[in-house]
Amino acid sequence: MAAREKELLPIYELRPPEWLPKAHVSGDVGYIGFYPPRPNDVEETLTADNVKSGLVLQPEVLAEHFSQQHDIRKRLMQEDALTALEDVMNQIFARKAESVPSIPASSFRLPSRVTLNDAKRQAWFADLANPDIPLSKLGKNVPHGAKGHDLLDLLHTNNVAIPRAVWFLRVFGANESAGLRNKPSYNPTQYSVEWANVMTSYMKKQLAEIALPSAPRLVASIKQTFKGVLSDTDMRQKWISRFTYCLSLLRTFYAEGLVDNRTFLAWLVQQMSTCNLAQAGFVVRLGDEYLDGMLVSRALTRPFIEACLAKFVEVSRRVGRPHYLHRTDALRPGIRSKRSFAALPDACISPRIYIQHGAILEEILLDNFAALPADSVLQQNVQVLREAVVDTLADVQRRNEAMLFQHLPPRVLGSLSSALSDIKLLNSISGKTDMSTVSLFDDYSEISPSFSRKLDFLLTWSVTPLQYGDHRPYAAACLLLLWRNKAEERAIRRDAPSPDEQIQDVLFDWLDSSDVAGEPGNLPAVALLFGQLVKHGLFSYGLYMQRLIARGESGLSYSQEEGSRHRQFLRWIPLHSSDTSLISQRKVILYGFRVRETPEDANEREIRREVRALMPELFGGEPRTGEPLNTMFWKSCASLLSAPRYEQLKTLKQWFLPLYKKFLTSQGEPTFDTDNVILRIFTLSTIIMARVRSYGSILDMSLYTLEYANSSPLLTAVIETIRQHIEVWACMNRMRDVASALWIVHQTWRSRGSQNRVLLKLLAEVDNDRYLEPAAREQMLSDISAFSHALFPSNENPDTVPPVLPEILLLATAPNPEAPSLLANSLWYKYMTSPDWAWKVWDNTIASLRQIPVMMGDVSERRACALRYATFLLHVDQHLPRGFDEQIRAWFLGSGRNEVAALTPDAWDVVTVVLLYLICYGALTTTTILESLIYQVWQAGANVTSEEQAQSLETLLSSVNTLFEHLLLRDECGTGLPPVDVFEAQGLQTRRRDVFREPHFSSLVANFPALVLIEQNRYLPEALRAASTTLRRTICRVNVFRQGIYRDLDAVRLAFERLLESQNIPDELHEPLVSALRLMLNDPGQDGPVNAAEWSSASSLLSPWKLAATSIEIRLTIKQLGEGMSRESTRLAACASLDKLATAVFYHCKSPEEADFVAEMITNVGPTVAGKFVNAGLRRIVDIFRETDSTNKIDSMTRLVSCAGEILRLLANIVAPFRKDASLPQVDPSVQDHLFTALCTKIAEMTDMMAALVQQPWSEDISRGSQAVIFLARLLQFHLGFPNQWSQQAKDLAEKLCANLTRLALIHTTGEGLNMLAFPLIMDTLCYTLDEIPTDMKATIPYDPFRNYPEFSLSDLPSDMPPEYKARLRTMLPYVALNPAVEDLVYVTRDASGSVVTSVPVQNRPWEWTEYLGDVPGTDPRGGGPNDGQADDGRPTVKNSASLSLELFEARLTSDRIVAPQVAKDDLLAEENLRALQDDLYAEGAFRRDWRETRVSLNDATTASSMRTGSRADQEDSAPPLPAFGQYSNAAAATDVRSSSRRPSPASSVRSATSLRQSPAHPLSRLSVSTAGEVIDVDALEAGTSGSGSTNKRKAMSSIAEEDDEVLIVDGPGASSHGSKRTKAKTAGKTTKAKKK
Repeated sequence: MAAREKELLPIYELRPPEWLPKAHVSGDVGYIGFYPPRPNDVEETLTADNVKSGLVLQPEVLAEHFSQQHDIRKRLMQEDALTALEDVMNQIFARKAESVPSIPASSFRLPSRVTLNDAKRQAWFADLANPDIPLSKLGKNVPHGAKGHDLLDLLHTNNVAIPRAVWFLRVFGANESAGLRNKPSYNPTQYSVEWANVMTSYMKKQLAEIALPSAPRLVASIKQTFKGVLSDTDMRQKWISRFTYCLSLLRTFYAEGLVDNRTFLAWLVQQMSTCNLAQAGFVVRLGDEYLDGMLVSRALTRPFIEACLAKFVEVSRRVGRPHYLHRTDALRPGIRSKRSFAALPDACISPRIYIQHGAILEEILLDNFAALPADSVLQQNVQVLREAVVDTLADVQRRNEAMLFQHLPPRVLGSLSSALSDIKLLNSISGKTDMSTVSLFDDYSEISPSFSRKLDFLLTWSVTPLQYGDHRPYAAACLLLLWRNKAEERAIRRDAPSPDEQIQDVLFDWLDSSDVAGEPGNLPAVALLFGQLVKHGLFSYGLYMQRLIARGESGLSYSQEEGSRHRQFLRWIPLHSSDTSLISQRKVILYGFRVRETPEDANEREIRREVRALMPELFGGEPRTGEPLNTMFWKSCASLLSAPRYEQLKTLKQWFLPLYKKFLTSQGEPTFDTDNVILRIFTLSTIIMARVRSYGSILDMSLYTLEYANSSPLLTAVIETIRQHIEVWACMNRMRDVASALWIVHQTWRSRGSQNRVLLKLLAEVDNDRYLEPAAREQMLSDISAFSHALFPSNENPDTVPPVLPEILLLATAPNPEAPSLLANSLWYKYMTSPDWAWKVWDNTIASLRQIPVMMGDVSERRACALRYATFLLHVDQHLPRGFDEQIRAWFLGSGRNEVAALTPDAWDVVTVVLLYLICYGALTTTTILESLIYQVWQAGANVTSEEQAQSLETLLSSVNTLFEHLLLRDECGTGLPPVDVFEAQGLQTRRRDVFREPHFSSLVANFPALVLIEQNRYLPEALRAASTTLRRTICRVNVFRQGIYRDLDAVRLAFERLLESQNIPDELHEPLVSALRLMLNDPGQDGPVNAAEWSSASSLLSPWKLAATSIEIRLTIKQLGEGMSRESTRLAACASLDKLATAVFYHCKSPEEADFVAEMITNVGPTVAGKFVNAGLRRIVDIFRETDSTNKIDSMTRLVSCAGEILRLLANIVAPFRKDASLPQVDPSVQDHLFTALCTKIAEMTDMMAALVQQPWSEDISRGSQAVIFLARLLQFHLGFPNQWSQQAKDLAEKLCANLTRLALIHTTGEGLNMLAFPLIMDTLCYTLDEIPTDMKATIPYDPFRNYPEFSLSDLPSDMPPEYKARLRTMLPYVALNPAVEDLVYVTRDASGSVVTSVPVQNRPWEWTEYLGDVPGTDPRGGGPNDGQADDGRPTVKNSASLSLELFEARLTSDRIVAPQVAKDDLLAEENLRALQDDLYAEGAFRRDWRETRVSLNDATTASSMRTGSRADQEDSAPPLPAFGQYSNAAAATDVRSSSRRPSPASSVRSATSLRQSPAHPLSRLSVSTAGEVIDVDALEAGTSGSGSTNKRKAMSSIAEEDDEVLIVDGPGASSHGSKRTKAKTAGKTTKAKKK
């Protein structure tokens, strides 16, 4: 019993299972689901009731059916229910946060440096190269010694794996820069710059070993050998191994920021520009790998593209076109360019690249699109891509061409341009013009401002003395009448008012305000014009007088001293009707009520007296006998010629024409005398009417006389009158009336059995397939054919004419007056079937004329004999179907040349009589003599090169000059030579007018320079030269000659240009030729060289009337001066004259159109002449800059743009032809410096001005300021287009200029300054400026492609800036792509209220953020033990032992852990108990949870026992678990990423099984980053990093990593939302937090 008492068993104490967690961490409230019995429990107390009745527990609720849901629902419906629940939950979270331990301080220590001897250092590097030795063993310290290239060589020699080498170099660099970290100016990336220089110099050293053989020397004794590093196999392998190792290191360095990306990429761009072709392959490969880094910045991409294109061109030249397209190496630079263009097209916004490589770039970009794939979908995609590339390329080309001032948009046709085209149209009106086809006015029926402007121009053209031709007033009236008729028809159709009133108003305004109309010298022309307008009903004389009276016009009456301009208009404008009331009203206005006889009445009486005296037979008197009338007979009618138009027209139309018609109708049977009287009256009348320009009366008189033309002389006289003034009839639009009258006369003569060749010829010309009916036209052609066949019958055996016809020589002594007619008839009868009988007659006649001086000594006898021969030839002409003219032309151009050259002066006098007589009577035309004789002799005289030739041509040249003078210049008659009277002179005048019509006038102009060459030919006699000068000057005064010149100025210009450009013309003849041209274009007094002083007067001719002629003159003058500059003897004088002229040009051109026309004058000149004008224009612009007023800057800048803008456009047009071959004119460097300085100053002023203007809302000055900025940018582009020698001062100014351009671009991106035109233009200008600032790629100083580029933060840009503008500004910033670890990261702090305040961006610290290798055993300050790394409740803790402190992310523990379903997969009850009253995260799905909660285990005990056994076994055989969190923990990586996705740390060997753990600072194994929410408990890694751990421990580590039973969640502000996959933070001295932007 005692023994039994001694051996009392202890009281059994019920204990919970070991795996069961406590219900509370700190409070002793038991275990979850475990309720052991206790002595004081109710069931342990024995009471009578319990014994008798058993233990009965009182119900918690009095009624079993009671439910609390009603009360709960009622409470929840109260207003403060949610607030109360929120307060409860807040208290729960607050108490929970108080119980969470804080993150410990960082325990990271950088491996220190030690100095080792050679053997130990070599052993250390050998261990570093050994992948089996973990880095944690080597990470205590690193050796100190080798640096730079030697250190890289050492790593390569030991073949250290790249990740381990990177770790070592990172630690090495961190120790190197450790002493600088505490300095205020410390830059964490400075060592990256230094290391980038080390790497680039190392690669450059290796590339330098690749060289090309030099060109062989000509010295044969020197033997050259070349051995490159790549030619030998061993050397090549060593070089490739070292270069490959260097590239592998560089790849990691670049990705992690260990080398400064900006420094490295700048070096790469520089190498691409300076390398040779052998090195280019390697450099291109580097560029291909790192191209993405360059494409974010234009400063890198543009020079890289330029270098690639240059290498592409060099390769294509070396390899050859047929082969290089198949060589990949040769195309790689082009491929780089293609990728760069597609990614950053703005990099190709460079005029220099466009000029040098534009075509090649286009070829490269479009080359791959030539062959489309067969797949339809792929083909569609390729087509879309091609369209995108083509559009982008077109945009780039357009912008480059715009900066080069190519393809300038044409001006909108202004008033001056429109006037010039209208002048050309009006001056082209001829006798063959159909006025209905002349479209001067717009096809509108309304009176618009355009119509008023056109009508004003038309009226001025018709009366100005600067234009020529009597037809102009008639043309103006006809064009207005045609328009009025169309407008009136349209008004009738639309029931609109008639345009007559509006036309009346416009005409009155022109009379009232036109300066040209108010000039006294233009009064006759104005009267003639308005007389036609009154005649056609376009201008009402009565309304005109009424309006003058209504507005109280003073000075209309001659009784008033000060006269109005309208007094003369009322006095001169004629009336075509005999309206008594209108005449009386006019008389009262001009002379008053009481005047009985006016001066007009006296003038009319005097005019009638003169007409009666001149033509008495018209009034029943006897005809005047005596000497024939000369051509100056009209002087006897002085009163008629000097009278106002009113009296002239009244006398001729209302008095003379009715008398003449009455006279014609009163004649009886036609007789010879009657016809002669009519002929005399008709001829004298038409001459006088032509003198007073009464062409309407001439036409009426001619058409009326045709009805009574019964004889050939009278019919010929009428026909010649009609032909002489045919332009006027066309302008009157009366050609149909003329054709009808001629057809009627032809029908009349045809009915009489007679045909008239002259009549048929004129009828065909007038009709011109327009006016006659088709049947009448067929009849006319049939009559012409019949007439020709009658005179020249066809015969198969034509008669043969002997070469000598002696009867022609006998005609000289024939006494019979009818001998010429008889001889002509007999010859025709004999030889009419011979085609050349007329030619031989003419040849024999000339031979006979040569004998007359021998046969007759008296001059009068000779000329009388010559007239006999002329009469004979005139009869021969009447027997020829097409006249004698063609035969004579063929003779002069054929064998007649020698005959003419042999004529003596006396013989020439005889021949001249014959020629003049034939021309007077129409048998020969003046144009035939000029073209077949005179022009030929002139050309021969111009080409005389010896005195012998001059002597042989002296007689001939003198004779043809005399003949030319008689044909075109002399009007008098009765000099012994035809014409002998006014009737023959009329025939000569008619043939003379044909010379000044096309196509004959062009021949005259083309041969006109020959006269100048004769004048300057020193071999010819002085008399001949002087005679040629007189002829040239005299004909230039002829009105019809000037009319012909202004009808076709281009023909005049081409005639002289061809001669001036000919190599056969000496330079000293250019000035006389230009002077002769000037005399033709201007008044005879303006005959001298052009100089600057005369430009003022010449510029006054920049009116529409003289501008075309002035442009020809100035163009040839400039060419003359340019040629003078090419000669040494005249260079100085020509330069001085050209400088003065160029300066005067830019000082006198005020309007835009003047600038355009001056630029057109200066086209097609040499670069030297163009350079003179460019220099003068730029100087003028600088002067305008200096003249601007500083008081009102915006108005001053507006005037500056207006003045200098036209000069800029003028200069652009001058330079445009030279841009095609890129050989621009040379600009004076001093001019460039002054212009650039002025530009920089003005742009700086405009920058400040625009910055102030945008602060003023709704300011109208902003738009004006933007226009000024655009102009300055365009001017800067023009300046940059010329080669420039950049001085240091210019470079300094350029730096400020780029800053100001950047400010201007920013001003125009948003707000009040937003301008969609200004911003891209300024940005393109900025690119152009940056590209043109010179940079030396081979300089010894570091190459900085970002120099002068703008620098600002993108965060400073306005938020409302358009995204495309912001994107383009981003490419201009001198930043490369940010490291992904710190991209979009900033430091943040919290203010007093707890709000987050952003600070500076996070800066990459690649040398400080080293790889995490784990803690060295024994370094834990808290000591080790069985529960190392766990808290008191068994939960793991976090150690802050990595290089990137968790404090940067404001990390905190949440006490949550992940419970994996694998832990209790066999015991659902245990798993359920683990989830009770515990804040955990569960790695299970919704379906699994539903399955677990709805099932009850039938074998709980067995499951619990097995669970406890398994749990203890695992606990005993396992190492401490790997504490991890987030998605970068090792356990999570094993669960989520699976083993196939694991990647080794760069700090471990690629083959090390003990270091497969991924660095927390290196999630991508390349980037040195730390992410928010990522903390590693380094104490748990001791077993894994010891290097001597057993296999079991490794297995345990693996099993622990796979089970992932306890994972602690560390909550950070960035980890909860995004996971922060790529995050780095800057180690700071104070606690900060990282937050995404």
